Amino acid sequence: MARELMYRDALREAIDEEMARDSSVFIIGEGIAERGGSYKVTEGLLEKYGAKRVRDTPIAEAGMIGVGVGAAIAGARPIVEILYVDFAMLGMDMLVNQAAKFRLMTGGDGRVPFVMRTQGGTGGGVAAQHSQSLEALFYHIPGLKVVMPSVPADAKGLLKYALRQEDPVMFLEHKHLYMTKGMVPDGEHVIEFGKGDIKRPGKDVTIIAWSNMIPRALEAAAKLADEGIDAEVVDPRTLVPLDKEMILTSVAKTNRVVIAQEAVRRGGVASDIASIIQAEAFYDLDAPIEIVAGLNIPVPFNLELEKASVPQVDDIVIAARRTLHAKPFALAAE
Repeated sequence: MARELMYRDALREAIDEEMARDSSVFIIGEGIAERGGSYKVTEGLLEKYGAKRVRDTPIAEAGMIGVGVGAAIAGARPIVEILYVDFAMLGMDMLVNQAAKFRLMTGGDGRVPFVMRTQGGTGGGVAAQHSQSLEALFYHIPGLKVVMPSVPADAKGLLKYALRQEDPVMFLEHKHLYMTKGMVPDGEHVIEFGKGDIKRPGKDVTIIAWSNMIPRALEAAAKLADEGIDAEVVDPRTLVPLDKEMILTSVAKTNRVVIAQEAVRRGGVASDIASIIQAEAFYDLDAPIEIVAGLNIPVPFNLELEKASVPQVDDIVIAARRTLHAKPFALAAE
């Protein structure tokens, strides 16, 4: 059986269940205790688990992340909630040079069961320092796992799995997803990292997306269906580890690919996924890979300019049409 839950409620349910299951799990962050968090993910947890395990912090992201990494090394399982992913930059030394390297530097003996929950992306006109999609920074660092769920069921299952890991996990949410709804299975629901999901099966073109780009990809697929184009929407769910087999299998079926990310194009995850497809599935491609991504600019404050700076549904539709209408490689070479 399953119930309909909001994304934020699915996250809370995951935290609640893991705190009940394991007394070493605790959560710290700005306004996450009495106020229940800015997005109400932690609402009610203070009353249930007390101030020792649900603790407000000063506005000091470097301190929060440092405390979390240290507590994880010492044997606890901390969740550190950073209000905006932009502010995680203040703790990059702890994340990149300490947490990500600790297993190597201890000869494999050390563990860092640390989860950083944070949100990013555009929406609401909160300007350049509160709107970035920075997954590529964490994706680039060996030792960090990177999770970006798009629907409530994935949010719950992946967060529960994250809280049972022995390595640091960057759990990246999107501000526009917290109020979205979806069916979440009853009972123990855990999703293993590295297992993607086909959000919509299709045969004509593969659309690879994650986080808030999944709803837009699905809407684009519906528009394409009205034109007789059957798009498959592929959601990796975790970027590290990446479900390459799912992606390559889809490419082999459709022979055409669009990759959509909200982050700026330069140095992005989409480009790396494209390089994997080029290297491992080149002969399955009938047309160049299309990448739809944010502009290489800081996110504008103005709402209309903000919208123009990141991919919208029609951008994905246009890219899919373009790859469908491209001359096949075999013919182009003649």
